[in-house]
Amino acid sequence: MMKAVVFNKYGGNEVVDIKDMPMPSCGPEEVLVKVHAASVNPVDWKIRSGMIRIVTGGRFPKILGRECAGEVVAIGSKVTKLKTGDQAVMLPAIRSMGAFAEYACAPERTTYLKSRAISFEEAACIPIAGLTALQALRDKGQISYGKKVLINGASGGVGHFSVQIAKVFGANVTAVCSGANRNFVKSLGADKVIDHTNEDFTKGADRYDIIFDAVAKRSYGASKAVLVEHGRYVSTLPSPAVLLNKYLTGFLTRKKATDIWVKPNEADMEWMQDQIGSGRIKIVVDKIYPLDRAKEALAYSESGKARGKVVIKISS
Repeated sequence: MMKAVVFNKYGGNEVVDIKDMPMPSCGPEEVLVKVHAASVNPVDWKIRSGMIRIVTGGRFPKILGRECAGEVVAIGSKVTKLKTGDQAVMLPAIRSMGAFAEYACAPERTTYLKSRAISFEEAACIPIAGLTALQALRDKGQISYGKKVLINGASGGVGHFSVQIAKVFGANVTAVCSGANRNFVKSLGADKVIDHTNEDFTKGADRYDIIFDAVAKRSYGASKAVLVEHGRYVSTLPSPAVLLNKYLTGFLTRKKATDIWVKPNEADMEWMQDQIGSGRIKIVVDKIYPLDRAKEALAYSESGKARGKVVIKISS
């Protein structure tokens, strides 16, 4: 048996409990990890609340958690790239989840070697937030040197990665956040900071090549006015306006809108770990909670006040 963060129905934090659960067992192409740290993301409390039940289904109990890092303790018969004793970063499938537990299981294709240059707590933050930021800017936004990039929600988990990744690519970065986080995002490399409580970037005079709404709170309809002619708007949620532009009306305008759904892969994990290990990107962990305080970690993430990432530490 193992300790795990479990819920038996959709709802608020009151449905979450810490319980003894059976240890997961590996299929032939899966890896079992003793979890050292797991990262909290908005998707976790959205899953808990039932916002994406069409994907997660109605079978209970469910163990929360989508990303973690730890030590490989067992492998399936068809696993070839990992072995017991390896330090690994893992992204369990969205239907099975399971990262907020003492042990977690995932396919080998979404489990990656962890660089010894970074901690378990840092590594656990990469698969969702880190790769979402990278793929949103590089693949969806087509970022390149000198482009003007605006990051909405720049102080959060995805946002704080985005500011730094944009600077690695040589972009000019405008960060949108609360005034309380101004110095924080400046320390990450932002060239300009807009306090969203005092100024609406969609009404400003500046124009941007890329607008990345890392918190999905400003619509494409409002944002497109401050995009350049060939500008790109990227959101973490597929709103109707984004889907309309993406699939139906995009050919009528040179401004493009799209959403990002992270696709972890070994090359991107290596790139992120290289940047972090060399100091070009730093992972800011706002708070670390023990497993038995996972409900507090979820509540803090849901409050929207976190600077950088929230981590659950499970074993040392």
